[in-house]
Amino acid sequence: MAIVINPISPVAFSVFGIDIRWYALAYILAFVVGFWLFLKLSRDSDSGIKLSKKQYDDYLTAIILGVIIGGRLGYVLFYNLPFFIAHPLEILAVWHGGMSFHGGLAGVIIANFLFAHRNETNGWRLLDLSAVIAPVGLFFGRIANFINIEVMGRPTDGPLGVVFNGITTIPRHPSHLYEAFGEGIFLFTLMMILYKKTNLKKYPGALSGILGMSYAVIRIICEFFRAPDVQIGFLTSWGLTMGQLLSGLMFMGGAAIFAWAIRHKK
Repeated sequence: MAIVINPISPVAFSVFGIDIRWYALAYILAFVVGFWLFLKLSRDSDSGIKLSKKQYDDYLTAIILGVIIGGRLGYVLFYNLPFFIAHPLEILAVWHGGMSFHGGLAGVIIANFLFAHRNETNGWRLLDLSAVIAPVGLFFGRIANFINIEVMGRPTDGPLGVVFNGITTIPRHPSHLYEAFGEGIFLFTLMMILYKKTNLKKYPGALSGILGMSYAVIRIICEFFRAPDVQIGFLTSWGLTMGQLLSGLMFMGGAAIFAWAIRHKK
């Protein structure tokens, strides 16, 4: 029997007539918790990261811009380009939803190395530590997806099927929660263990490569339970999704970075 859930309003509360959405709160919480963890871990004696207070603030700003700009442009380019060509002003309407993890990742990488170059610090060490913390943001983001009832799961007759009362009639996989566990809880645990219990931090870039490969595998698996975006559908007759295609490319990129890092220890 399916689990029936009453939908939660996407608006958490209103202040002076302005709606504050769960999606926005998820991003804020992710940045606050992530930055706190970044500060805590970067101040360990073996982190290899030495930044001033102003540099920490500047790095946070760079990462926020990378996530938002990259995530939005990634969604525009990979998932709904014809619509945005016809409605260019909608590109700025991020409150309507539509962010791409792979685009956000590209934005973070660019912002990270621009910051490192400008501040004459090791960009790979910064990126490695950000990779350890990134699953925190993924967790909050997927929970927000579930609340907003977006990126729906595929139909199922299994015991985990969910029906959103008044919105869906067919039980569907709660793929958002699968991803929150896999991309968030599991991946964060894995990355923290690798960071704390191994010597991989001595190989700048290695942890970033592992995150790329690990996320790609988890995302490809979760895509089998997640319905493809309606405006794209399946890319092939055998069911390849855009998320799986991008994750496959991400796996190869992560593997290349990991191999390079192991060979070029500094």
